Amino acid sequence: MDLRHLRYFVAVAEELHFGRAAERLAMAQPPLSQAIRQLEADLGVELLHRTTRRVELTDAGRGYLARARSILGEVDEAAREARRVAAGAVGHLAIGCVGSATYSLLPALSRGLSLELPGVDFSFRGEMLVPDQAAALRAGAVDLALLRPPIGDLSLTVLPLRRDRLVVAVPGDHRLAGLPELGVADMAGADLIVHSADRRSVMYDVVLGLFREAGVEPRIRHEVGETSTLVTLVAGGLGIAVVPEPVTALALEGVVFRPLVRPAMSVDLAVAYRTDRTEPHLARTVSVIRRIVQEAGDGAPGEEGGDPPSDPLG
Repeated sequence: MDLRHLRYFVAVAEELHFGRAAERLAMAQPPLSQAIRQLEADLGVELLHRTTRRVELTDAGRGYLARARSILGEVDEAAREARRVAAGAVGHLAIGCVGSATYSLLPALSRGLSLELPGVDFSFRGEMLVPDQAAALRAGAVDLALLRPPIGDLSLTVLPLRRDRLVVAVPGDHRLAGLPELGVADMAGADLIVHSADRRSVMYDVVLGLFREAGVEPRIRHEVGETSTLVTLVAGGLGIAVVPEPVTALALEGVVFRPLVRPAMSVDLAVAYRTDRTEPHLARTVSVIRRIVQEAGDGAPGEEGGDPPSDPLG
């Protein structure tokens, strides 16, 4: 059965006049009448009772009209749904976030994504280290990740979003809290709290690299898996920690943050996804994330800021 015949029948049934129905359908009346007769022949029932003066629905026609409207409504909704999918307006995405992005960026992202893509169901996993994010992306446990490169996985596409300055989290009563800014040499001999080496944290490598380049031996006292735990230990007076600047959004009592200078350093924040993922709603989400991060404008300026590169997803 041709769906056009259903649409023709509904038009005639609603107008109860072949001439008006033909005008509504922007077609001539004779082929409309022929199509309705063909429909009745296919069904083996009379749907319309015709006289020289009027057209009426038969009992079979009234029943068929209700089902025809329902079928056409489902077909139209399927078409609308297909267009929404093609436009990236519907779907589900799980986003894994590195700790510091969770604190500073997640509120803006969750609001912005909900406003821009209300038909996409988003879920977020926070406090994920890069190795865990890479494994979750490969397994499909998360669809996107906000992480700190490098990641070293050719199956993943990684797009830089911004650079975040490094700062030093210091207990408020620590001797270093009185300095307006800190260099690596100032931290010599201080108890250091770092992300776990066992879990291959990017920040662990960054911090140890800073000390190594400065010729200072780090005095590591505690290794933790989560950034929130790291800052909590600083608040407890157990040591100092080098962290990305967005961690200052935690604003825990008993912790002060000092700029890291000599050398001033920053770390990248990027969005990553599996290269073989090409769904429209994923592409639109990446685009929205990049714009939200750019509009936030809280990354490092100058050479470390600027526009992110073009998105190969579109």
